[in-house]
Amino acid sequence: MLYGSIEAGGTKFVCGIGDEEMTIKERVSFPTTTPEETMALVIDFFKQYQEELVGIGIGSFGPIDIHHESPTYGHITSTPKLAWQNFDFIGTMKKEFPIPISWTTDVNAAAYGEYVFGNGKGRNSVVYYTIGTGVGGGALQEGRFVEGFSHPEMGHALVVPHPEDDFEGSCPFHGNCLEGMAAGPAIEKRLGKKGQDVAEDDPYWAIEASYIAQCAYNTTLMLSPDVIIFGGGVMKQRHMLENVRQAFKALVNGYVETPALDKYIVTPALEDNAGTLGCLALAREAVLHA
Repeated sequence: MLYGSIEAGGTKFVCGIGDEEMTIKERVSFPTTTPEETMALVIDFFKQYQEELVGIGIGSFGPIDIHHESPTYGHITSTPKLAWQNFDFIGTMKKEFPIPISWTTDVNAAAYGEYVFGNGKGRNSVVYYTIGTGVGGGALQEGRFVEGFSHPEMGHALVVPHPEDDFEGSCPFHGNCLEGMAAGPAIEKRLGKKGQDVAEDDPYWAIEASYIAQCAYNTTLMLSPDVIIFGGGVMKQRHMLENVRQAFKALVNGYVETPALDKYIVTPALEDNAGTLGCLALAREAVLHA
């Protein structure tokens, strides 16, 4: 038996195949252009494995409709990517692959990967953020995603501007939300270069750390998770992690006692495999509960 994984991102779709042991056997990526172009490539990839493929897990950029009873379940909804607005993702896949398909956000999929295999393994409550081209968050409580009328949009929580930061934010909806102040495009717009090109000792990183620390602070006081995992391209700046921990400690100011910070605020154990492995594990769950 084989399981399929689709990480549907704003710039690329990463498709993978895994076996019953959740070992990734093959992984490819396709540019996110239009549904017609991208989905044709996705479908062709999985058709190679159709005889053995028993389930597929999809983690998609959003917003998406996650409610099974909704007439637009499985659709990408009000995304700023105009070509993908109201696209019936699950319906398109089901026409070609009438097998169990799990459907969630891209960041929920990565959270699930860490919950099953990574730094969330054995934990009751896990929160995962990706800080890259955008900012998104997902939370799990006792193995279930935290969601209500929709999935959380944690990346758009408001943050308090750093006293040395006069940047107004790059989010077209909220200005100085977490994404508007701390995502990759916000760094580039502010400094005129990508984060990967900013020196490790640049004073800007203290500003960046303050926003991510506010995210950890708010998450701690709202959800009291067992672990907060920060992934995404910005967190590949390895010096950031300790900066965030120290800024977080100052914000909390002794108000609550968290687990030791080196175990509480961490980066993904699975690194870039979190989303793929999460989708594979969700595909396995979909088959088990079909």
